[in-house]
Amino acid sequence: MVFDTDSVVRTHFATQSISGGLHVAIIMDGNGRWAEARGLPRSAGHVAGAETVERIVAAAAALPIERLTLFALSADNWNRPAGEIDAILELMRVWLTSKTEECVANHVRLSVIGRRDRLPSPLVAAIEHAECATADQSKLHVRLAVDYSARDAIVRAARRFNVQAALDGARDGFERTLAVTCHANDLPRDVDLLVRTGGEQRLSDFLLWECAYAELFFSPRSWPDFTAADLEAALVEFRGRNRRFGGLSA
Repeated sequence: MVFDTDSVVRTHFATQSISGGLHVAIIMDGNGRWAEARGLPRSAGHVAGAETVERIVAAAAALPIERLTLFALSADNWNRPAGEIDAILELMRVWLTSKTEECVANHVRLSVIGRRDRLPSPLVAAIEHAECATADQSKLHVRLAVDYSARDAIVRAARRFNVQAALDGARDGFERTLAVTCHANDLPRDVDLLVRTGGEQRLSDFLLWECAYAELFFSPRSWPDFTAADLEAALVEFRGRNRRFGGLSA
């Protein structure tokens, strides 16, 4: 993972910056279809998608992005063929193992949200090592959503949360419970911009709580073809949106 900021097209942000770091979430869609269109096995698309993750993390580090959450594996993806899921999980393990030291060197924090009880133990060990090794890094926080379902997380958090506290309106307490349920080691933070690649236009049970007021950007590109310039184009469009949060324009 080479963090070469000179390779990132960021002309717009050279003169116009967004106050505060953004939380950008990406649904990385289209790996399998990308491979099939080229006569390749779907696993080849996931390998190409992992390479795109490296490019986009490097790009995010050069842009006004503080938190980048990537949808790596949905809880619903268990319905896919076992061979494809096994390949994805092993690819994640290898990626985390091989990139942790580079993330430390480039001040990138790694963490994983979602369930862990259904993941292979070698992958869980790689997750825990990556989280521990990068815990003190602060330039960019990259979160991978693995075996993740927003609805399942909210339901399980609600079951754990004290009913009386809910009646008292203790939203912060519920958000802490939600964070614990997702194995997140920090509180949920609202998503500013949600990007989905692959041409589909839906949330697919991703960060529903955090995306209450997210701006949505849909790209026709499959994830393996998504570039740093595409990410910046999404940020440029975001910069032109009028975010009112239920109120009126200033």
